[in-house]
Amino acid sequence: MNLNYSYRESLGKALVKIGEKKKEVVVVDSDVSKSTYTKYFAEKFPNRFVSVGISEQDLIGFSAGLALGGKIPIAVAFSMFLMRAWEQIRNTIARDKLNVKIIGTHSGLSDFLDGSSHQALEDISLIRILPNFTVVAPSDIVSTEKLVYEMVDHIGPVYMRIGRDNSPKIYDDQEEFKIGKSKTLIEGDDILIISYGPMVEISREVVNLLRKKGFSSSLIDLYSIKPFDEQNVIKLAYKSNLIAIIEEHNVNGGVGDMISSFLSSRLPRKVVKIGIEDSFGTSARNYLELIEFFKLTPKNIEERLKVIYDEL
Repeated sequence: MNLNYSYRESLGKALVKIGEKKKEVVVVDSDVSKSTYTKYFAEKFPNRFVSVGISEQDLIGFSAGLALGGKIPIAVAFSMFLMRAWEQIRNTIARDKLNVKIIGTHSGLSDFLDGSSHQALEDISLIRILPNFTVVAPSDIVSTEKLVYEMVDHIGPVYMRIGRDNSPKIYDDQEEFKIGKSKTLIEGDDILIISYGPMVEISREVVNLLRKKGFSSSLIDLYSIKPFDEQNVIKLAYKSNLIAIIEEHNVNGGVGDMISSFLSSRLPRKVVKIGIEDSFGTSARNYLELIEFFKLTPKNIEERLKVIYDEL
């Protein structure tokens, strides 16, 4: 796996580009600009950058005021600590359907060194249940940049989830991404794998390993989680005997639960949820060490899927 790129650097550069095109964009940060790379925007547009300090509730409230004043605020903080402001996100942003863009960085296991206190494994669950919210999770540096543009053009509240570093480069720079759509990276007949974020690259390796064992698999990058591409999921699920959702998130309340609920009333299929098994994260020396610890390596997942498929 080639995970040598940086989600946050791609974000920082994309914010500068969108700031050059849209003068109404204001970036609001919670004193983590050096970590989230919003520092690029701050250096380029100091009069359109605000740090509210280590106060995520104020981050959301201040952004709401900007939206009411006709600006397009982009509120950026670590995913885990944005959840501190969930009440404000619910009551101020979601209920009034304000045009606020929220970007949670250092999501999932990506903040490997800081451990469970900093690793957001619950954010998709908490945000996708809110009415009026759109939720996106880019899988690589290209989709990160493109989805920043897409979320700013979208009218209404959006939550974007990205990791820290350890990003692949899956897509060409010309690739387009639309809210409500998905990307079919591989198409097969036996197993449908649905993934998002950094687990998409790991899922590609899983497909390759399964192919060597004689299995034909499909792979969907579900970068738009809410709304998601129901038509594509149904199309590929219809011809598959097993559906696997692979995510860097607690399996309870994650995308696996979302897809299971969706398919249960439409298409009876065996669904397996692969992610963090109802636990907090932990610290490690590097990101891949955590992937190994939680048995999310391509080999671990391939072996698990093969056993489940053989039992069908």
